[in-house]
Amino acid sequence: MNALLVAGTTSDAGKSVVTAGICRWLARSGAKVAPFKAQNMSNNSVVTADGGEIGRAQALQAAACGVQPSVRFNPVLLKPGSDRQSQVIVMGEVAGAVTAMSYRERKAALLETVSEALADLRRDHDYVICEGAGSPAEINLRTSDIANMGLAQAARLPVLVVGDIDRGGVFAQLFGTLALLDPADQALVSGFLINKFRGDPDLLRPGLEQLRGLTGRPVHGVLPWAEELWIDAEDSLSYVADGVVGRPAPPRGGQWLRVAVPRLPRISNATDVEALAAEPGVAVRFVTEPSRLSDADLVVLPGSKSTVADLRWLRETGLAEAIREHARADLPVAGICGGFQMLSRRIHDEVESASGSVDGLGLLDLEIDFAERKTLGNPRGEAFGEPVTGYEIHHGLPVRRGELEPLVRTADGVEGGICGSVLGTHWHGLFENDAYRRRFLAWAAKRAGRDGFSVAEDTVFADVRGAQLDLLGDLVEEHLDTDALRRLLDDGAPAALPSLSAALR
Repeated sequence: MNALLVAGTTSDAGKSVVTAGICRWLARSGAKVAPFKAQNMSNNSVVTADGGEIGRAQALQAAACGVQPSVRFNPVLLKPGSDRQSQVIVMGEVAGAVTAMSYRERKAALLETVSEALADLRRDHDYVICEGAGSPAEINLRTSDIANMGLAQAARLPVLVVGDIDRGGVFAQLFGTLALLDPADQALVSGFLINKFRGDPDLLRPGLEQLRGLTGRPVHGVLPWAEELWIDAEDSLSYVADGVVGRPAPPRGGQWLRVAVPRLPRISNATDVEALAAEPGVAVRFVTEPSRLSDADLVVLPGSKSTVADLRWLRETGLAEAIREHARADLPVAGICGGFQMLSRRIHDEVESASGSVDGLGLLDLEIDFAERKTLGNPRGEAFGEPVTGYEIHHGLPVRRGELEPLVRTADGVEGGICGSVLGTHWHGLFENDAYRRRFLAWAAKRAGRDGFSVAEDTVFADVRGAQLDLLGDLVEEHLDTDALRRLLDDGAPAALPSLSAALR
């Protein structure tokens, strides 16, 4: 064997973090481990070293394994541009766009691609920890499934089902997920995990015993609610409007720096702002209406998979005018990728939205033209006098630059721009550069008049992320039945697991 699938009762049940935690636990034991997600639907993505695009959660899981991200870890990525259409990325490269119905017709061929990628990883690694997508009990999608039980059947993977007890109804979720599967799929479901438990474990024990009696399958562990765990959310559901990101430490000086991030409908790479949230005294909040900008010191416009549509949403909600007022008051505004494009005077897009020419927010003297070919890369340069790295994922390109001060200087030229209190860049990941982040925060605090805010000199974002991964590994080691996990990895699903009756299905 050497592989298993972590499925979930719902989106955001904890599949991504449990997968990362198991990866970290195994890697710390000395095993050579790889993550895998056959099909991901997310606008949070990264660029691998060989220039391909994969889901950001798989990059985080790769970090948990101590390996570099690879397109093999996420062979199919769907990036929703609207409620009905998604861009398809196959083995890191754009492979057209699909609707929900047309995608079904492509899945048979994609299952072969997915199966080959997983087989390659299993040959090259001691263990492969696979993450499912959504729920395996989406019975309307089962016949064409390549990410959950379809993958498990093709690769004969034992399956663990994770349920989020914090939402309530976890026993019904776990039992119902199993009951809705056909007998062949049920035979691969080898046990359950419960996530985000708060309280006295003794109160939960009778339910665990009853669930085992009803299903013939054990709960292999109960992961407690971990208040300090917050980094790199996979699902957009995790980014709640008006919720503070992370667990901000008290300011080093006498003042906080308050950051407002519009929660765009098609927000992409929202994780960019997590590096800001890791800094003492920086309170980052996602917002959806203009009053939340009234007391913000800094506005960060994040990336978007649908720049023109999300720009329209900013106007409809009143946030566009609030952002302009913020800039007119000489308070700092920063745009990243799609957010950078929105700051321009004019956007011409016949590719992503087919909207033609539309007005931007007009805060940077810049025009953007969307190209058919997506720009992907892991560039290097210098910004605010500091060496920086980042990654690019965008169709829009500057076709006219006014008198903007360059934000980033590279060996090939310049990138992004600054005009007074407004700056923008196509580069994701810039805030993860510690020295640049400190210079940026000092710039923003000065522009906002926050003289009492002091930048911390000892925050190392890579260490913050590493500590989060170690916490996940600790939670797995302390609260899951790791002997049972190794048996599943080594031997596969137990034989003769009972099937729930047809009456229950």
